[in-house]
Amino acid sequence: MTDDKKQPLSEKPAVSEGAETSGGEAAEKKKRRPTRRESLKERLKAAESKAETNYERVLRVTADFENYKKRMEKEMNEFRRFANESLIKEILPIMDNLERALKIEYEKDGDAFDGMKKGVEMTLKGLKDSLKKFGVTPMDALEKAFDPNYHQAVSQEESDKYPENIVTQELQKGYMLGDRLLRPPMVVVSKKPETKLKAESANHENASKVKITVH
Repeated sequence: MTDDKKQPLSEKPAVSEGAETSGGEAAEKKKRRPTRRESLKERLKAAESKAETNYERVLRVTADFENYKKRMEKEMNEFRRFANESLIKEILPIMDNLERALKIEYEKDGDAFDGMKKGVEMTLKGLKDSLKKFGVTPMDALEKAFDPNYHQAVSQEESDKYPENIVTQELQKGYMLGDRLLRPPMVVVSKKPETKLKAESANHENASKVKITVH
């Protein structure tokens, strides 16, 4: 009778080389796999970055919208302010005629003139008050320095009373619409008299001919 040889229990079955390699790779992958806590941190960080970007974008859009509102409000105010400019320009000649009528002197019938004058003055005052509500104000050009940006020079006159380039007469009143020139005044501008100008020119020529001798 043959005795069977039993394998010791402490011995493990042999493992092939391929199985050992596969088990090592699995362990390495498991080692590199992020934990649940690390994954949540990364997702939270990405969410915070996205939220910050969106917040900055909202701030920019809000600022642009506020600027747009201010710009549109300014444009609407300008439109309302100057919408009646053409109508006002049509009314100004009527005021000119009323002012000219007040300058006429009636010698034959003083009472009739006084009555007419009062009526014209009341009409003129009503017109001025109405235009003032729309921001129309008359310009004061008389005895002011001539400014080609605001005055329309019709002619020049010699004057000993005023220096050169001073408004001596206002033939037609000018008006402003707010801070904008609505109609320039038609003015006469002073200049030096010809005799004085010739004298100054002669004096200048004589002075240029003088020679200074140093002893």
